[in-house]
Amino acid sequence: MTSAFRGYQVREFQETPNPAALKCVLDRAVDPIASATDAPIRSYRSAQAAAADPLASRLFALPGVANVLIADTWLTISKTDAATWKTLKPAIVKALAG
Repeated sequence: MTSAFRGYQVREFQETPNPAALKCVLDRAVDPIASATDAPIRSYRSAQAAAADPLASRLFALPGVANVLIADTWLTISKTDAATWKTLKPAIVKALAG
């Protein structure tokens, strides 16, 4: 993780049709990353794939995070079957805050 990371506040969590996925609405637009293409959405299915993305890496460091989708002012996190939103939500807020 880089020291240049600027934290985010979660404005709200929104359920999705998939009970293993949760949308996080943020207080501002997500910072671009140097290695990003022109694609407005960044999607990662593993910590290894997210290694160059400081935001996604913070989320994959949390036990139970399976996938991360990052777009504009929101992101969607998918969890493993063993993880619970009760424990993940506060960890997500803390990780995003920096």
